[in-house]
Amino acid sequence: MANTLLVTGSSGLIGSEVCAHFAALGWTIHGVDNNQRAVFFGPQGDTRWNQQRLESTLPQFHHHELDIRDRAGVLALLREVKPAAIVHTAAQPSHDRAAAIPFDDFDTNAVGTLNLLEAARQACPESPFVHMSTNKVYGDAPNRIALTELDTRWDYAEPAYAHGIPETFTIDQSKHSLFGASKVAADVMVQEYGRYFDMPTCCLRGGCLTGPNHSGVELHGFLSYLVKCNLEGREYRVFGYKGKQVRDNIHSLDVARFIHAFISAPRRGEVYNLGGGKDNSCSILEAFKIAENFTGRAQQFTYVDQNRIGDHICYYSDLRKMRAHYPGWDITKSLEQTIREIVEAWQRREAHA
Repeated sequence: MANTLLVTGSSGLIGSEVCAHFAALGWTIHGVDNNQRAVFFGPQGDTRWNQQRLESTLPQFHHHELDIRDRAGVLALLREVKPAAIVHTAAQPSHDRAAAIPFDDFDTNAVGTLNLLEAARQACPESPFVHMSTNKVYGDAPNRIALTELDTRWDYAEPAYAHGIPETFTIDQSKHSLFGASKVAADVMVQEYGRYFDMPTCCLRGGCLTGPNHSGVELHGFLSYLVKCNLEGREYRVFGYKGKQVRDNIHSLDVARFIHAFISAPRRGEVYNLGGGKDNSCSILEAFKIAENFTGRAQQFTYVDQNRIGDHICYYSDLRKMRAHYPGWDITKSLEQTIREIVEAWQRREAHA
């Protein structure tokens, strides 16, 4: 059990970053993934390349081909491994896709999370359990905040939100998308296992989590997909809000670093808004300009005058609670540096294709 980490969704962006980060610290890693992203998004969502990268570069990495909806399989694995910590990143991650596959979405996001929590309670209740939640648990309630329209972005007009959205913001009585609703169910259950069973758990309500190992597609992976379109001269579709909708972007390495901080000093039933904060926020129009600076290519795009259901007009995370609880942690990768790394990663993949 000592220094053994179990990571679900280990072939995905955050899962693979967590695997590499902890492996570098000497941990033994057990990765759980069944390439379900390729089922949800088709061949362009395939993550086998990332699984193979982990297997070839991390000698202490062990892959388990397991679906988290397999309750008996999940329990058997946790009883066998008895990990010192669990990082749960596996999910159906697209709020657009969820409407077409509501049972797959809920069974993966909500029931799969419950399967893991109950297995952890039975096999290793003292092991920290980190759940990758989402800012979509707030639904479209952030859109009720008064906004100011600037030249290239929307921003909050209310001084109370100068630092972004805090963890105390309501998750109730708003439109979430089915994806957001299934993630709310998982989020609240992770909190409940922490409070009711006194287990060390936390929910990380991510903004745009990104980085060079993202298999970005149109329905999920905003910056990665945007850069890919730019490099391939492909048209990027902007859905509503004049392209001025704002997201905060956090590099997957800074996500892994916070997870390490939590596992080193866990709390019970905690919630954190894990994003890039205001400094790492950008609109789609602003992201185009930054990408163009690194690629030297003009971004091709079309505007669709219809926003996505439940989409945020402006969202960036208030990081003050995270910094207060874990003062040794902070953002280390700027937005520009992150986009540059994504550009270089897509260029390397094209060169090897």
